[in-house]
Formats: sequence, C-alpha cells, structure tokens
Amino acid sequence: MADEHQFIEDGLQRSQIDEFFADELGRAGYGGMDVAKTPMGTQIVLKAEKPGMVIGKGGKNIRKVTRELEERFDLDDPQIDVQEVDEPDLNARIVADRLANALERGWYFRKAGHTTIDRIMESGALGAEIVLSGKVTGARSRVEKFNRGYIKHNGEPAQEIVDEGQGVAVMKLGTIGVTVKIIPPGAELPDDFEIHEDVDVEPVEQVAESEGVEELLEEEPEEIPDVGEADDEVEIPDETPEEVIDEEVVEEVVEETAEEPVGTDDVDVPDEDAVEEELDELDEEVEAEAEELLDEMEAADEADDEEDDE
Repeated sequence: MADEHQFIEDGLQRSQIDEFFADELGRAGYGGMDVAKTPMGTQIVLKAEKPGMVIGKGGKNIRKVTRELEERFDLDDPQIDVQEVDEPDLNARIVADRLANALERGWYFRKAGHTTIDRIMESGALGAEIVLSGKVTGARSRVEKFNRGYIKHNGEPAQEIVDEGQGVAVMKLGTIGVTVKIIPPGAELPDDFEIHEDVDVEPVEQVAESEGVEELLEEEPEEIPDVGEADDEVEIPDETPEEVIDEEVVEEVVEETAEEPVGTDDVDVPDEDAVEEELDELDEEVEAEAEELLDEMEAADEADDEEDDE
C-alpha cells in the first residue's frame, strides 16, 4: 500500500474511533483521545471528566470497550489508559457537549452561550470563541458567535495552541452545530513580549551634535593646495582664454554670420492671388454639387407624390 493511502486510512480509522468513544462515553464527559502504535500494540490515552464511569464497576465497562475496539476496528492488543481532566471548563470537547446538552434541555441560546463563555474565561483561559450554527430560533438557519479575550484563527498557533471541540444539539426544528475554541492559560503565542524592568543596560555613547550652518559659515575656508606643487610638469598659462582669443578674428566671424541669410531661399512661398483663385473655384464646384443634389431630391419627392395620388 502506498504511503498516501496509508495516511488516509489511519486518519479515517482515528476519526471513527473518536466517534465511537463520543457515543459510548458521552455521559462520562469524554474529552478527547491520543492514539499511538507501539511494538506491544496500540496505546490509547482517553481524557474524561469522570474516569470512574469509563472504567466501570470492576473494570467491566473498559473491558467491553476494549473488546469492541478489537472486533470493530481490528486493532492489535489495544491498551486504554484513562486520565482525568484537571479543568473541564478548559477542555473544548467537554464544553461543547455541555452546551449542546443545555440547548437540548431548553436553554435560550444567548443565555447558554454567554454563561458558558464566562465560565471558560473565569477558569483562566486567554481567549475563547463559541459558534452556534443552525436553526437557532426560527425556520431560517443562521450563525451566532460569542467571543472573549484573544483567539487565533489561522497559522501554526491555531493548529498547535488552540483547543477546538465540536458538539451537536438535536432540536425539534433541526440540529444545531456547536464549535468551541479555547486558548489555555500559559500558552506562548508568537506575538507575546515581556518587559524587564530591573535590567542593567550598558550606557550608550553620545555622538557629538553636528555643527550648525552659522558656525560653518563663521569658520575660515580651507586653503586650496597649489596645482603646481602636485605636478611640476603642468604649465598653466598666465593669460586667460579670453585674452588669448584675437579680437580681430572675433569681429570677422560676427560680420560673416550677420551677412548670411537665414535660409529662406529654398522655401517656396505661394502667391496670395493664386491661393484666392483656387479657393473661389472650390466654392463654385461645391455650390454646383449642392444644387444638383437638391434637384434630385425634389424630383424624387414629386415621383413619390404622384405614386400616392394614383
């Protein structure tokens, strides 16, 4: 069998065993289980609010459950260890079953929800959420939520830290699903932080304040090093470039550029009279075409009138 199929079968078997325990041990306050396969057999750890009811008188009930596990689920030598839940109000599975039973007994959903979530927070939980979905009060189904404290809905903390449990309340109008999420006290969340007051902090060296603009302006400018000292071979002429240029050459260049035309010889400028004649001819042609179109339209209208008279 492939590994993927084996994982699917193990998960399906685990969910079926969980449903079996919920049906058989509901009155004992079933709070979940852990299954681990060992070389000696299958180790099952049960969490219950009333371990005595799970074991039964003289171990009668626990032997019955063990025998049914072997026959129904084909487990090799199942060994059941029953543990008592220290704080039932912090176990999401037990709280969900209690709330479902309260709804079945006729409690109003708001009163049951607020009372349950208050008991959870009084037990020290960091946060809790209760979701009721179904036909709570009328023929139309809806969802009601009750929140307290801080709760995680996604990511690794929601899978590892948050305790989640489901229950079902069977009512006359239909079933109501109960979902309870609890963050137990002392849970370490990724966004937690601590403030240490009595901690010796090393002194930080203070950087000198930068000088202002006025102080920089008051300071004397730094001396610019002589270029000749850096490179003796470089000779700088005494005269500036303006003095080197001959004034006569400049005057000749200015006169030549002033005498040269801008370059309008190559551009053909049309005559104004010719342009006006062309525009007049176009206007005459447009008027003639318009008159022809009017004549054609009038002839067509007359022909239509004659047909109507006939």
